[in-house]
Amino acid sequence: MFRHLLRSMSGRILSFPVESQKFLQRRELTLSTKVGSHHVESEEDLVQRYKAYFDREDIDHWEIRKAMNDLATEDAVPDPVVIIAALRAARRLNDYALTIRLLESVQLKCGSKKKTIWPYILNEIQGTMYELGIETPEALGFDKPQLWCDSTDGFYA
Repeated sequence: MFRHLLRSMSGRILSFPVESQKFLQRRELTLSTKVGSHHVESEEDLVQRYKAYFDREDIDHWEIRKAMNDLATEDAVPDPVVIIAALRAARRLNDYALTIRLLESVQLKCGSKKKTIWPYILNEIQGTMYELGIETPEALGFDKPQLWCDSTDGFYA
């Protein structure tokens, strides 16, 4: 519809200044390429795109968090290759807390299949975690509330 409006206005463009004519012609070209094409990204392309994004040397804390939030909106658990690249990026920035948050977000993304998916992911990324000196959230005690106690029997003695 908008393209039709631009095409109908093309006869009136001659009365505009030259700068306006160039802008409208560029705008019509941009609209025609964006409206007519819909690119569907394959899973391999998505993995490679995020891996390349996390492997950038100039990545900062905000960009890592933004990319992980974008991955969380996807309808799948991130690939271990992407998780490894994200962990390496966070450790390059010397942000250990961010590495733990990344692991926690992957755990949450596993949802009801956590007992089957999380051990697989841990198995795949265990070597990198050992190399970078990263513990799992369970090893740090983050799988329980801060004031967790196993039993309340001794409280009222």
